[in-house]
Amino acid sequence: MVELPGGGIRYGGTTILLGSEIEVRDPGTGPVHLLAFLRSLQDMKAFTEWMRPRMKNVELSSQRMYVTARELQAEVVSRGGILIPAHIFTPHKSMYGSGSSRMEHMLDLEAIAGVELGLSSDSEMAGLLSELDRYTFVTNSDAHSLGKIGREYNKLLMEEPTFDELVLALRRKDGRGVAANYGLNPRLGKYHRTYCPSCESILDESEAAVGRCLYCGSPKIVRGVMDRIMELSDRSDSYIPDYRPPYLYQVPLEFIPGLGPRKMTALLDRFGSEMAILHETSQEALAEIVGAEIAGMIAAARSGTLELRVGGGGTYGKVASLPATSAETAGRGTVPEE
Repeated sequence: MVELPGGGIRYGGTTILLGSEIEVRDPGTGPVHLLAFLRSLQDMKAFTEWMRPRMKNVELSSQRMYVTARELQAEVVSRGGILIPAHIFTPHKSMYGSGSSRMEHMLDLEAIAGVELGLSSDSEMAGLLSELDRYTFVTNSDAHSLGKIGREYNKLLMEEPTFDELVLALRRKDGRGVAANYGLNPRLGKYHRTYCPSCESILDESEAAVGRCLYCGSPKIVRGVMDRIMELSDRSDSYIPDYRPPYLYQVPLEFIPGLGPRKMTALLDRFGSEMAILHETSQEALAEIVGAEIAGMIAAARSGTLELRVGGGGTYGKVASLPATSAETAGRGTVPEE
């Protein structure tokens, strides 16, 4: 591992940025997760020592820090780092889900490097909040389990993969920027719609969430991301600035019915990565490995025609079925690359 002049650590063909996901809780609010990234190992070591007396166990991830969000932000920025609010809409431990109705209540808006959308939202949904217009959106996956690392990611325009170049990309400076966001289809997200634990129902998409379950009347509901955004929105139509890159939906292979470990391994051995399978490999080539039906599902996911059952309350959505039009053509021809 070698530290880079532009910040970050090179390991083989990968650059690792030094960061931490930290939980804060301002007076009168719920817990909020913030992402802090620093330029060098020395910077991170010094920051860790600053954190040590302010949390119970600095060695554990996502630990509660006993400072305000603004104090943490000021400390990170003063050390040359960047701060990004994490999965900003999820009902638990996020800026809009459990923190406040506006970021300006908890953070200095001028010192936010970007915002992370999370699994259950996309650029169009976030475009209903004018407070977010100025910020670069990033789509990242929490690294809580090895198989889900890279499930969401960003295509970045940079001269080299370093911390300094990432900062320029987030600021959209000197030709750098985010060229594309790749994210889980929000309907598959664990908290996309409101969920009632009392009757175990997910709010029908034609309904709007209120303070009680529409089916059993229970007030103990888990507010979904879609419904929270509609509650906070200050415009009726989503605004997508010219600088906003395309948001490309993904249905991870683990969601495809009938695609077990053996077939998954065969696909990866043949095509190299899940990204290549989801976005580049022709339907015909996929069918040679996993059969026409599964290849048709992957192709339908790529074109946005795969029927999905919405997620909520901590439960992922599901792939409902393969559309008839896809089933009829599965295994024949190719699907254009995105």
